[in-house]
Amino acid sequence: MRRGAWLPLHLTLAGAATSAIAGIMPYFTAAFAAAPPRDSRLRMAAVGAVALGALGVSLGVAGQQTGLAVAGGVGFIAGIGLTGVAAIRPLGQGLGPSRGLVTQGYVIALAEVALGATIATLFVAGWTPLVEAWAQFKPAHAWLNLIGFVSLVVATTMLHLFPTVVGARIARRPSARITVIGLAAGAPAVALGFALASDTVARVGAVGVMAGSAGLAVYAGRTWRTRAHWTTDPDWHRFAIGGLVSAIAWFEAGIVIAAGRVLAFGADPAAWWVEAVAGPLVAGWIVLTIVASATHLVPAIGPGNPIAHARQRHLLGRGSTVRLVTLNIGIAALSAGLPLRLGALIAAGSAGIAVSLAATAALLVMAVRLGLR
Repeated sequence: MRRGAWLPLHLTLAGAATSAIAGIMPYFTAAFAAAPPRDSRLRMAAVGAVALGALGVSLGVAGQQTGLAVAGGVGFIAGIGLTGVAAIRPLGQGLGPSRGLVTQGYVIALAEVALGATIATLFVAGWTPLVEAWAQFKPAHAWLNLIGFVSLVVATTMLHLFPTVVGARIARRPSARITVIGLAAGAPAVALGFALASDTVARVGAVGVMAGSAGLAVYAGRTWRTRAHWTTDPDWHRFAIGGLVSAIAWFEAGIVIAAGRVLAFGADPAAWWVEAVAGPLVAGWIVLTIVASATHLVPAIGPGNPIAHARQRHLLGRGSTVRLVTLNIGIAALSAGLPLRLGALIAAGSAGIAVSLAATAALLVMAVRLGLR
């Protein structure tokens, strides 16, 4: 296992991204059902189990402490289960329609990450059948977690969030259903194809995933054509909207690479090339979506009164163009540098991403504090 590449990816996906999903998902499902999120202790336990579990796996694997890694994996899986309970429980008391497609996508995504985490936990525990077949199961684990879980959750959330951010009506479109079905069914099919060493199954799954990604592109394009033209807070809107549009573009590029390699190589482990997808799918799709969404959500539903929210929007609009351009250039440099193994390009891309993210994170912290005054 190449821990140099694995550790930052694991901390980003299993740690940061999954913890954020565990914290936010119950609020989204409750909002869709017009019901208040219930039992804050359950939600806190879910986030805590996911975060501590991911940290335990990271420290255990990096330090070659099998017991700690296994305990972390078990805790992570338990956190995913608690997240599911926290997300589904409010639906029975809701007054709204619950956005069934979105909720179904969330449930399937949680099931897929639980399966992916179970595979990884059994591997670090040293279960012989899995250790001996790890070359085939490693890409299966990656597809379940990166595409079947994180990407499915983000894409499904986009069906509600993207129209909200650009100022369009949330419409029921066939492309939305194609997005969820394609990703939800395609990713586990690819994983199954790798596990069974079946080129046919893996390629069928890859076609499904590509259909799902195309569905999201069509949905976003049609939503864009019906958007409003904001007349206030242009800098704040620019970063939130530009960030989500850029994230979708990076997602399309990443899926073309990931699924295209499966179509080309079948279930050969060489079809999974982490260096080729880390830039577009992790930095471009997931990280960019998180910061753009946070930029929109803090003044929209975060702490503070209308006056504080107006100040937050002004604050979060500072240097929006520079931050967005720097972030996208950094992602492009990283996406090219990793597969080509160009150290200077990797360093330059990482620096650009780090600077833009640090500036955005600082503004977000200041905005939250402003709302708490």
